[in-house]
Amino acid sequence: MSEQFDVIVIGAGPGGYVCAIRAAQLGLKVACVEKRATLGGTCLNVGCIPSKALLQSSEKFEETKHALAEHGVNVGAVSLDLARMQARKGEVVGANVKGVEFLFKKNKVTWLKGSGAITAPGKVSVDGTEYGAKHIVIATGSESIPLPGVEVDEARIVSSTGALELAEVPKHLVVIGGGYIGLELGSVWHRLGAEVTVVEYLDRLVPAMDGEVGKAFERILGKQGLKFRLKTKVTGAKVDDTGVDLTVEPAAGGTPETIRADVVLVAIGRRPFVEGLGLEGVGVALDERGRVKTDAHFATSVPGIWAIGDAISGPMLAHKAEEEGVALAEQLAGQKPHLNYGTIPGVVYTWPEVASVGETEENLKARGQGYKVGKFPFTANGRARAMGSMDGFVKILADDRTDRVLGAHIIGPDAGTLIAEIVLAMEFGASAEDVARTCHAHPSLNEAVKEAALAVDGRALHI
Repeated sequence: MSEQFDVIVIGAGPGGYVCAIRAAQLGLKVACVEKRATLGGTCLNVGCIPSKALLQSSEKFEETKHALAEHGVNVGAVSLDLARMQARKGEVVGANVKGVEFLFKKNKVTWLKGSGAITAPGKVSVDGTEYGAKHIVIATGSESIPLPGVEVDEARIVSSTGALELAEVPKHLVVIGGGYIGLELGSVWHRLGAEVTVVEYLDRLVPAMDGEVGKAFERILGKQGLKFRLKTKVTGAKVDDTGVDLTVEPAAGGTPETIRADVVLVAIGRRPFVEGLGLEGVGVALDERGRVKTDAHFATSVPGIWAIGDAISGPMLAHKAEEEGVALAEQLAGQKPHLNYGTIPGVVYTWPEVASVGETEENLKARGQGYKVGKFPFTANGRARAMGSMDGFVKILADDRTDRVLGAHIIGPDAGTLIAEIVLAMEFGASAEDVARTCHAHPSLNEAVKEAALAVDGRALHI
């Protein structure tokens, strides 16, 4: 008889491994299926973690070349050792994935190494060996969306995976897609010396972002030297020994032209990875976008089979997947958890960073919601000036009757950290006045959040 588990999780990315660990903490017998040689999924291996390692390294290179002298720090000639930078990235990844393996051992989660498929309700086959489980969790994540006519070879035309592994800095990098991934990786290679052109089909960067923040973001990145071709579509690519001829034309139609690039990064989004899971055979329904259909409690169309993370609807964010993994594990253990999707933040880890949570002005206007706006620029924040990082602002949106915080949008230094205060405020139903009345340390970047909250009522102190 096959080995039996209470829960088998398929996929060891942030959603899957967190779900497995939390379920094990709650006393369930848990296994997690992962075909990679290491745990952590796309995020830890070829996504969030390695990209942030390169972002950090490239920021230091940029600062050493262009900013340290302003602080009276003279270092002489600066050179790039890309091989060492890439090696450090590998060390960071290695430490993280080993950390997850340690947590599996600590919490007695069984790692089933290989490719998993659901052969029947309650049965999972891993490379031919069958296991049983009361509950099966699909946490298989997502993959890059291909672009017809632009075939990824991970050499001249790369996905985000290939863009993390370039052995030399391209003279000209063309990024197809003006979203989170494209802008982060474009920033890395621009800081290291590449000319970077971003081609975006729509008329703005990161279209789900608050419009005012999006425009400021484009201006700031443009000032840094990135170039943008908005309202432009890519129709084809020809690769030769030295680069790529990319054919583009106006999105509304018009005369095609060719852009020459050393490397092209295709970053037009991601799609759920559910191939080979056997979902059709057991009757698990998918939606029109290929995502696993679930109800509000992560249940699929088949009893005992659940799904979380990038495989289902909602923002494709590692922390969203983690929260869903925890909530599902607790639910399977008999608890009644709650996940508030209105307080899931999003962050673009460029410099300056961009972070948001909750509603945008565009959303509020579209549904006729009355609101007030409070804004405060980092040029008026003492800590930001001392850091030499004064681009951007904090923007808070509050209900015009109750003053309850409806959303916040930050572009500026450490925005990804600053947004956490507003996420917590929204989770507890706080008002802008509550944030404004909270004492913030001086001098700190967080004071800009307090001032924006004061500005909701027209009483900011330092502008």
